[in-house]
Amino acid sequence: MPQLQVIMGDITTQNVDAIVNAANSSLMGGGGVDGAIHRAAGPSLLEECRKIAAQRKDIPGGPCPTGDAVITGAGKLSAKHVIHTVGPVWHGGDQGESELLASCYRKSLLLAEENTVQSIAFPNISTGIYGYPKDKAAAAAVAAVNKTMPETPGIKQIIFVCFDRENLSLYQKLLK
Repeated sequence: MPQLQVIMGDITTQNVDAIVNAANSSLMGGGGVDGAIHRAAGPSLLEECRKIAAQRKDIPGGPCPTGDAVITGAGKLSAKHVIHTVGPVWHGGDQGESELLASCYRKSLLLAEENTVQSIAFPNISTGIYGYPKDKAAAAAVAAVNKTMPETPGIKQIIFVCFDRENLSLYQKLLK
């Protein structure tokens, strides 16, 4: 079973095989963690995202629909890969948000396993401008990761990289 960790920090500086990007469905970069990852990785990341978007242009919901994930190289980052996943916008919890958020973690881990990733770092998906309540998002993240771990034996380390003390505290409680 992989080692689960939680830290407070900058996901772009994590020394792991893959970092997860809380992307938007167009894969064209944006604000928050998505913008930070694109800025740190440099233009090659956007170029790879453009190629994937062109290949997947006919997919309903955009090149990377909510709950899905795709993988690219990592440009100038120390990671080898960036796994882009699109979290749900919070609409009160009765629009399938928890299933979609769980799918982000599950698909990211399965993609990591397929690409022989041994260490992966996740941001707090959907808790920024997408408005997902931090406590519910943390619980969904930890549950999805725990449920998916038996299917991803190659992954040895999973890090939740929190951007604020509130998220850090929530994850610490859940991982005790």
